[in-house]
Amino acid sequence: KMAATVKKTVAVEDVNVTFEDQKKINTFARNTNRMTEFKDEIEGKKKSLQNLQDASDDLMMAEDDTLLVPYQIGDVFISHTQEETQEMLEAAKELLQQEIKDLEGKVSKIQHLLGDLKVQLYAKFGNNINLEADES
Repeated sequence: KMAATVKKTVAVEDVNVTFEDQKKINTFARNTNRMTEFKDEIEGKKKSLQNLQDASDDLMMAEDDTLLVPYQIGDVFISHTQEETQEMLEAAKELLQQEIKDLEGKVSKIQHLLGDLKVQLYAKFGNNINLEADES
């Protein structure tokens, strides 16, 4: 979790927190949480992608290519030829790769926004604000 907090012990000068400042701090916190959610989603999709790759590799090593392979669609397993199953695995992998790429793009945009906000907030509040992620 990320806590964007203005420290209570204000140093030598008293810094006034305006409504605009508060909006920036809230935007920073909200986007930090969104970025964490996207990163978790990316990890999950990468695991699914690896599982599809493993299934694809196992299928290629199958001796008898006349066997039908059960492929799960929703809650149901439907049997397909190995070639059909391989094509379905490839399509699923391509879809996941695109979803990962899209999520990584969102993370990148958020990182850029957070970088801008950090510069603005540290410029005004200096050491009186902490915008670093808690490593807990």
